[in-house]
Amino acid sequence: MSRRHLMMISFGGVIGTGLFLSTGYTINQAGPFGTVLAYAVGALIVYLVMMCLGELSVAMPFTGAFHVYSRTYIGPATGFVTAVLYWLTWTVALGSEFTGAAMIMNGWFPAVPVWVWAAAFITLVLVLNMVSVRVFAEAETLLSGVKVIAIILFIIIGGAAVVGLLPYEGATSAPLLSNLTSGGLFPNGFAAVFTTILAVNFAFSGTELIGITAGEVKDPAATIPRAIRATLARLVVFFIGSVLVIAALIPWRQAGVEESPFVTVLSRIGVPFADDLMNVVILTAILSAANSGLYASTRMLWSLANEGTLPALLARTNRYGVPALAMALSMVGGLAALLTSVYAASTVYLVLVSVSGLAVVLVWVTIAASHYQFRRRWLAEGHSPEDLAYRAPGYPWVSLGALVLSAASCLLIVFDPLQRPALAITAVFLAVCYAGYWAVSRRISL
Repeated sequence: MSRRHLMMISFGGVIGTGLFLSTGYTINQAGPFGTVLAYAVGALIVYLVMMCLGELSVAMPFTGAFHVYSRTYIGPATGFVTAVLYWLTWTVALGSEFTGAAMIMNGWFPAVPVWVWAAAFITLVLVLNMVSVRVFAEAETLLSGVKVIAIILFIIIGGAAVVGLLPYEGATSAPLLSNLTSGGLFPNGFAAVFTTILAVNFAFSGTELIGITAGEVKDPAATIPRAIRATLARLVVFFIGSVLVIAALIPWRQAGVEESPFVTVLSRIGVPFADDLMNVVILTAILSAANSGLYASTRMLWSLANEGTLPALLARTNRYGVPALAMALSMVGGLAALLTSVYAASTVYLVLVSVSGLAVVLVWVTIAASHYQFRRRWLAEGHSPEDLAYRAPGYPWVSLGALVLSAASCLLIVFDPLQRPALAITAVFLAVCYAGYWAVSRRISL
């Protein structure tokens, strides 16, 4: 894969329904300024984490590399748990993505059952991933391109309405920008920004997919750092640009209350069929996320099998070099998550969603800790930082900053009573994973 592929795959994992559907709710909770502040802090956290990941990926370009770094520089149990967390994140997402895509199609074609559309999309994503990594990358580039173009057009059209170049329904003689400051800087208190930062981190999750692809790219020493820098810069512009347009045109108390804020803005500007157009974009976003999610979860299983933690059968590849059995198991996991959402929504599925919600940020914690230990060991072995093909600037402060801020953003959910149980559920899940790994390892050693 090329740098272009890496960027678009990362976009595919990041730009999804969280941006198109949940941005308005975030503004409603934290206010315009609080939301922009939260996205700025979130962007800083992601930047620090990705600098750490860039150095690790270039030094050790392994496919599905997160848990390999954790196993090598933190411990084998943490490496295993890291892989489980990341696999679970994308596998749980697969079930909801296929359901969401099928429901959109059912809205247009109500005579066709939802399960037919879900089966069709499952088959499509499987084929795109099964043929070759090149086909997957080109398909993801196309799907992500639709989202990127939609966001750019939204920012341009919305920005024109903000400055008065386009008419906007409900505009008064007062400047539209007054919406940004109404209610004060933190209308719901500064604590609301804390919980928003966690939501923002979830919104930015997916950038780390660049590290997953490290073993399947051309010239990783040059490709990965450039892809990381370019991806982060564009994501900050896309997310913060969209937030500013929405916050300027929709009073924060009304943002995201009834529909997607993107639909609200475009409808009030007078864009015809705004609802259907956004549904097309959201459908593309869902399929793109499913495409990237199946790729990521498959590579995690392959990597575990490749190192001997899982049966070697899962490390086998087809004639195109794709780990077909690992992919099939990941898809089965996604379907199992879908079934639990239907038949065990208040028990098993609740646990899965709670854990997967925090999992990506916990993976960021392990990336930062692995980088800190990697550089320490590199220097202790007599190497110089200049010997690295790519090195993260500002060591050790970049590593420590990424570690502390990522961990803190997980703990911030104690400020949100609705999300607080997820922290306890995740702690129990982690304890079970560690205990299970140690019990199996001890039995094998005996």
